[in-house]
Amino acid sequence: MSTTPHPAFAAFDNPDVVDKYAEGPRRNVPGYTSLLTMTRILLAERVPQEGRVLVVGAGGGLELEEFARAHPGWHFDGVDPSAPMLELAARRLAPLSSRVTLHEGYVQDAPTGPFDAATCVLTFHFVPREDRVPMAAEIRRRLKPGAPFVAAHMSVEDDERDLWMSRYAAFITASGTRPEQAAAAREKVQRELPVLSPAQDEAILREAGFSDIRLFYVGFTFRGWVATA
Repeated sequence: MSTTPHPAFAAFDNPDVVDKYAEGPRRNVPGYTSLLTMTRILLAERVPQEGRVLVVGAGGGLELEEFARAHPGWHFDGVDPSAPMLELAARRLAPLSSRVTLHEGYVQDAPTGPFDAATCVLTFHFVPREDRVPMAAEIRRRLKPGAPFVAAHMSVEDDERDLWMSRYAAFITASGTRPEQAAAAREKVQRELPVLSPAQDEAILREAGFSDIRLFYVGFTFRGWVATA
C-alpha cells in the first residue's frame, strides 16, 4: 500500500482550509449530521459499553466528538496523515482527551487492536483506486471477528456522473456557496478525486474481507455502507 498522499490531501495542510474545516462537511454533504448519528447507532448495535473504536481519517475530530459524547464508555484511536488536522482535532476533543488517542499517519500506522468497530467517513474518495483494497484490508485486520465497519464517501455511477456532480454543485450552492465557487469545486472533484461507482466500492470491501455489506445512506454523490469483519 502506498504511503504517498493523493494530491487532494495537500489542501488539509493549508491553515485556511483547516480553520474552516468544521463548516465544510455540514455545508457540502447532504444530511451530514444525521450520517454521523446513523453511524454511531450502527456501531452501538455491536460495540460493548466499554468498547474500543478505530476512526480512520480522524482529522478535524468531528466524528470522534459525536461518538465520544454519545458513548462515554468508548475509547478511540484516530489516525490521519495531516498534522494540522490532528491539531484541530486535539483542540476540539480536549474535554474528551482521556478517551481519545490520535496518531499521525495512515491506517497501517494505527494500533493493531483488535478493535470493536471502525469507521472511515469522507476519506476513501481521496485514496487512489489501487490503494483502496490494501487500506480496507488493513482496517479489517485490526477488527475483532464480527465487528462493524462503516465507510461513507463520494460514490457515483459512471454513466450518471455529470448529472450527479451537477446536483452536488447545486446542493452546495443552496447551502451558501457562491455559484462560481460551487462550479470550481465540482470541476476540482471531477479532475482530482478518484471517485468510484457503488458497485466498485462494494467490491473493494468484499475483496478486503468484509461481509454482509449493506447500504444505509445516500446523499446525492455520497453513499455509506455498514459491513462486518
